[in-house]
Amino acid sequence: MSPASGPDAEGRIPWPPLVEGTLIRRYKRFLADMRLTDGRQVTAHCANSGRMTACCLPGRPVYLTRHDRPERKLKFTWEMIRMPTSLVGVNTQIPNRLVAAAIAGGRIPALRGYDSIRREVRLGTGTRLDLLLEGVGRRPCYVEVKNCTLVVDGIARFPDAPTARGRKHLETLAAQPGERCRRVNFFLVQRVDAAGFEPADDIDPEYGRALRSAVGRGVELMAWDVELNTRWIGLNRPVDIGLPGPQAV
Repeated sequence: MSPASGPDAEGRIPWPPLVEGTLIRRYKRFLADMRLTDGRQVTAHCANSGRMTACCLPGRPVYLTRHDRPERKLKFTWEMIRMPTSLVGVNTQIPNRLVAAAIAGGRIPALRGYDSIRREVRLGTGTRLDLLLEGVGRRPCYVEVKNCTLVVDGIARFPDAPTARGRKHLETLAAQPGERCRRVNFFLVQRVDAAGFEPADDIDPEYGRALRSAVGRGVELMAWDVELNTRWIGLNRPVDIGLPGPQAV
């Protein structure tokens, strides 16, 4: 995980010193060639398995972190790209950490009052969910965090590519008995230019159907955007969620 230090007093995750450059190309999902401001060309690790539609344009400014551990083959990790209307965080390792820090700091009102947070909780199906919140006298709460980087006409949309894995997480959440636990699917929009959120039905209609079905079975949806700059990333505000069309429950 790129930022080396923990959250600050405001729950924001500070970046280590960033290296600036320009995106040349992204390929094989996890690799990206960059031209640094000093003229060097480097290959950076891209911690994002999605298509990164609308945030992977060659020639755009990018921000990298450098890692000098001897065992690392790729010394740079791609953290952000500057698109015309927003910086965009592309590292999918950031959302879980940021949301967990926000919950621990009481910054998400709907998720306050829990005493502990467990990460990467394995269920009997073999599926792991991102967070489990527990507290005395409260039903446990499972939280699955999804990274959202696609914004179209001011609306954040997820997913940016068909995702059988994301659909499995939804189905796993919905299968947990609602009388025994809360179930939350949390979309973190890693940019600052979204006025709302909707499922990307045109990209993955099966995911859209699964999302509506999960809501019909009691799964809660939350979407928040971020404050994002070259010093830190922090949770910002809730984003309105729209589910156009009938719910396939």
